[in-house]
Amino acid sequence: MTSESSLAKRRRREQLRDFLRTRRARITPGEVGMAAGGRRRTPGLRREEVAALAGVGVSWYTWLEQGRDINVSAEVLDAISGALRLTESERAHLYVLAGLNPPPGGVARDVEVAPELRRLLDEWAPRPAVLQDRYWNLIAVNDAARAVFGYDDADHNCLIAFFTSARNRRMHAHWELVAPTVVAAFRADAARSPGDPEFDRVVDELSALSPEFVALWERHDVGVHLSAVRAVRHPEAGDLVFDKTSLAVADHPGWHLLLYAPHPGTGTEDRLARLARVRLAAPA
Repeated sequence: MTSESSLAKRRRREQLRDFLRTRRARITPGEVGMAAGGRRRTPGLRREEVAALAGVGVSWYTWLEQGRDINVSAEVLDAISGALRLTESERAHLYVLAGLNPPPGGVARDVEVAPELRRLLDEWAPRPAVLQDRYWNLIAVNDAARAVFGYDDADHNCLIAFFTSARNRRMHAHWELVAPTVVAAFRADAARSPGDPEFDRVVDELSALSPEFVALWERHDVGVHLSAVRAVRHPEAGDLVFDKTSLAVADHPGWHLLLYAPHPGTGTEDRLARLARVRLAAPA
């Protein structure tokens, strides 16, 4: 983490103390397979019980909970997170309070999308909307995104589909110009989580499929995500031009909602409406 003032460090340690105490107090010994051990002055687990569950020394855990200036490792924080049954958000919060960068969340595969978020995706139609994780894995897409960008059930990652989907490539109006910026943006995302095996997995999988990706990846260009214009040559609807906006999903770190709005003055709105009517009228 970046350097911080002595006042900020003291306040962070105070928050760490209170956070660990409240997480410890909400768990009963019976919930973790321990005997109650007679009368207790305070609810929840004792410090020595948390230390035993996490496999750390009692004195060390006591110092941590007291907010003392001690060195901690990610492995120990993960052990404490497991002992206290922390959620992913609570685990990330523990890292921050302990002075470490939060770890990346798990890979989003077969995750449950909240009904409210699912409705937002569906109600954005006939405009395309895509939900993806930090690795650009597709979590959910609405029907408009399937119709406009050609996503199907075989597509599981935006970057891989960009390079390997023949339909995606044909429909992209400026594929060769956009490809370097796409790869540069993915490298920037990967650089924020060095050593994350899921980023390596995506790169390895795509490298085995696309020499063009390999050539661009080896350039080591780094870019940023921009609210950009995306142009599509759709075989049924004709030229479609969108303004793309990426919104972070607050309760799922690493998730982003990509919303595509018709670019004004291009006729895209009318073409989308006609495409939707054609698709609805088509036999199942």
